[in-house]
Amino acid sequence: MDDSPFTDLDRPPLSQAALTRALVRPGGLWSDIAVVDRTGSTNADLAQAARDGAREGAVVIAEAQSAGRGRLGRVWSAPPRSGLTFSVLLRPEVSPAKQGWLPLLVGLAAASAVRRVAEIEARLKWPNDLLVGERKLAGILAERIDSAVVVGVGLNVSLRADELPVETATSLAVENAVCADRDPLVRAVLREIETHYREWSQADGDADACGLRAAYLGLSATVGREVRVELPGERVLTGLATGVDGEGHLLVESQGSVHTLGAGDVVHVRPHVP
Repeated sequence: MDDSPFTDLDRPPLSQAALTRALVRPGGLWSDIAVVDRTGSTNADLAQAARDGAREGAVVIAEAQSAGRGRLGRVWSAPPRSGLTFSVLLRPEVSPAKQGWLPLLVGLAAASAVRRVAEIEARLKWPNDLLVGERKLAGILAERIDSAVVVGVGLNVSLRADELPVETATSLAVENAVCADRDPLVRAVLREIETHYREWSQADGDADACGLRAAYLGLSATVGREVRVELPGERVLTGLATGVDGEGHLLVESQGSVHTLGAGDVVHVRPHVP
């Protein structure tokens, strides 16, 4: 199969030079932007870069990814140049206890960018998905590497219905977005991440002081709904998702008790249908 970036004119390649000119600036968060034709996993690439001492603000964008994965090792795949697949390297000085907000922060940034640029009503499923209705548009994966955090984003952009990996997925093209051009989309997402990350950092990770929790809850598809939470060991918790605490944990009220759940504590969170 010909992998030339110009074989599918509906899926043009991204320009590393243009993105660097637009996003890397003195005093800004983004320090280096690399666009690669193909890699196994952008998260794995940046994890190694973090171990090698890479500066905060490094970004790796892959036109194709052969070993992409989501939370709990789930596979994430898409045809070349049909989505946005990228990872960012952050070195937060905020207390590790509050860093559970980082994947939520990146999810909020992605959803805000999609709503503004693509005019699609994306919402946030705790802890790591962007939804349109009940269908998954994007996923977020955060991984700690020593004192650094690598956050990856996989956003379905131009995938056609017959290219979607599962029936519960969707894409901007399938949703008839007004913009399915990856260049303005990735610029918007990275600018939103920078804004929210700066504000959160300046507030020392206080999600209320910087407005992060209110903004997140405003787009939440989880809080306020009856949910079924699948836990390790085939345990199940059903109840009302009542909020997200100061450390980014989901709060679920069930049978008179409030359960505090971290992303690492759950296998699935789904709407509960009695």
